[in-house]
Amino acid sequence: MKIVSFSGIDGAGKSTQILALQEWLRKSGLHAQVLTFWDDVVVLSRFREFMSYKAFKGDHGVGSPHKPVNRRDKNVSSWPLTVVRFGLYFADALHLAITVRRARTSEAEVVIFDRYIYDELANLPLTQRFARTFARLVLKLVPSPDLALIIDADPVAAQARKPEYPLGFVRRNRESYIDLARLAGHITVVAPASIEAMKEKIKDEMLQILAPSSLVSRQCIATVPKDSQHLPRRTHRTLIDDDR
Repeated sequence: MKIVSFSGIDGAGKSTQILALQEWLRKSGLHAQVLTFWDDVVVLSRFREFMSYKAFKGDHGVGSPHKPVNRRDKNVSSWPLTVVRFGLYFADALHLAITVRRARTSEAEVVIFDRYIYDELANLPLTQRFARTFARLVLKLVPSPDLALIIDADPVAAQARKPEYPLGFVRRNRESYIDLARLAGHITVVAPASIEAMKEKIKDEMLQILAPSSLVSRQCIATVPKDSQHLPRRTHRTLIDDDR
């Protein structure tokens, strides 16, 4: 069982890459389960969403180029609100630890998290020492995925795809994700590229954590010529790369 998480700014293309990875795993003979952080992990998610709309008067829904919205939730910041977020995010971290423990006992061979605790920590002012200290505490508390991915994107392009937050906030949010990746030390940042190039990058990262699994074995058997049994033994990764 492997745990994979996808994080990143709104409009970065996480959903596209999650669907692509899920389909690739399915074709490879592995069952993948997708859990969404807001629905499956966040504590009192519906109540928090309701209170956010009531308090900040933001628009509902998801923005699109043809129908932009003005969200007011994670982009609203103040000292009292940051303290409240500390409490809520800590509760989410505890529940995430439980959720990951349960996921590891499921029948799925790969569990994909659509967002992770990293997406909440990126909302904090990580340039401040107290916020970084809190982030370190949460990172120690929450199990690290076998593969943690941040899908990076140009803020202008991402904001154009999902016009929900001001561009200034999107830029700051992106920098927070990059800072968090440095702070955590185990997060892989997938650099902005074409959709296909990013798919290949993610497949390469997946092959590294699946190397001992039946997936790689099946792919090697399917791609290596019969007469290769007389050749010097090579790694699974090399055999797969040679056949691309």
